[in-house]
Amino acid sequence: MKDTTVARRTTAAVWTLGVTAVLTGLPLVVRDRLPDRLATHWGLDGDVPNGSMPLWAASLVPALIWLVTSAVVTAPLMRAGPTAGPSWSTVTLLPTGIVLAGAQAAVVRANLDRADWHEARQPASWVVAILTAAVLAGAVGWLLVTRRRGASGGGTTSAGDAAALDIPEGRRLVWFSRTVNPWLQLLAAVTGLAAVAALVARVGGLAESGSLWALFAGCAAASLLSVLFSSVQARVSERGLEVSFGPFGWPGRRWAPGDIDTARAEYRRPAEVGGWGYRISGLGTTVMLRAGECLVVRPRGRRTDFAVSVDDAERGAALLNSLRGGRPRR
Repeated sequence: MKDTTVARRTTAAVWTLGVTAVLTGLPLVVRDRLPDRLATHWGLDGDVPNGSMPLWAASLVPALIWLVTSAVVTAPLMRAGPTAGPSWSTVTLLPTGIVLAGAQAAVVRANLDRADWHEARQPASWVVAILTAAVLAGAVGWLLVTRRRGASGGGTTSAGDAAALDIPEGRRLVWFSRTVNPWLQLLAAVTGLAAVAALVARVGGLAESGSLWALFAGCAAASLLSVLFSSVQARVSERGLEVSFGPFGWPGRRWAPGDIDTARAEYRRPAEVGGWGYRISGLGTTVMLRAGECLVVRPRGRRTDFAVSVDDAERGAALLNSLRGGRPRR
């Protein structure tokens, strides 16, 4: 719990400081190619600018707006204890950072190589692209928060630590457990920020498109993979065992109760299975996100096990044994 809290706060700090650096540094990096004053506002009736700022103000004002917004939104997150649930700061900070960074890149690009700010032109398509990206980021953040909160009430409705559970007639039990590797989430935030910075630099005209597109693609792919495999969910119900990855529960694997020979809980370490992540070793396949208790099943007709590192694995194994006929109903 402590590691999760630290990583959550660190991720928020990385995103806040990273966006601040992009907002402040973008105009300064190409200041030799910008006029003394930058066009910063365009009217609704055309591409002609109707407002400007000196270079220092165009660099600092968006950064100050971002820092104030971040401070207000993340203050509850920084005060939250280890058991605090997912914060709605995700929904706010993602689109806000993207809007400000995109707007800054658009301002710089519009003023680039202009002798006077009156000559700057702002393509309407950029505004549409920025707003679209912000809406998509907000939707992703909303899905992340609502999905995690919906899953936080998991667990079985009955306790038990035997090899199987006695399920009263007419009762249906569901067991759910989730494990998160906060450091993979932090890696996703860092590489995602690098991807945003590369995209902003490309829009701002800081470098050749080829190298920046390659950097953007690599960092975006690394961020996506880190997000997908930074968490794992296991669910046992009358449908059997369902194991899914990432905040959206995809990709995943599923076994019906009749497709499983045995289920048990077992303590495993990364060194025993070949490291972190989705590992294949002499012990079979292991989804290893943290050392400790794992739910281990032997699929029917297979000689190797499938294991997933989740809490309360013994109860999940007991319920799964009951559902596959390990103990009759009462």
